Amino acid sequence: MIILIEVGSIIGALPTVGLVVLTAISGVWLLKMEGIATLTRVQEKLNRGEMPETELLEGIMLVFGGALLLTPGFVTDFAGFVCLIPGLRKPLASRIIKTASFSAFQMGGSSFYRSDGGYTINGEFEPESDDDKNDKHLQ
Repeated sequence: MIILIEVGSIIGALPTVGLVVLTAISGVWLLKMEGIATLTRVQEKLNRGEMPETELLEGIMLVFGGALLLTPGFVTDFAGFVCLIPGLRKPLASRIIKTASFSAFQMGGSSFYRSDGGYTINGEFEPESDDDKNDKHLQ
């Protein structure tokens, strides 16, 4: 907010408001274009049976970046454009995917895979009744 006030005191109130509105409009346009491109890549990967983890993270970054661009301020606009510009967003998303430790559902199967290459097998369980617990303690 301080930067917004400083810029306003240098160039004037109306040009500052115009600049904020211009960044919001250009951000919404960029969000629309990048959102459509990302959605297309998600659909292509799903059609090939692949998990679109990078594209899904990019989609989250697009939503976050769009929200930042609609928030008045030059710092939030900068952070929003980082999330929207493909040359900045894609390497950031790839880096997050590589350093994150999480599990994802494997397409077309009943098992789960982890980023470290291990597998988690699905199973079912039934809770033990109090009688079963007492019988085990007596043996």
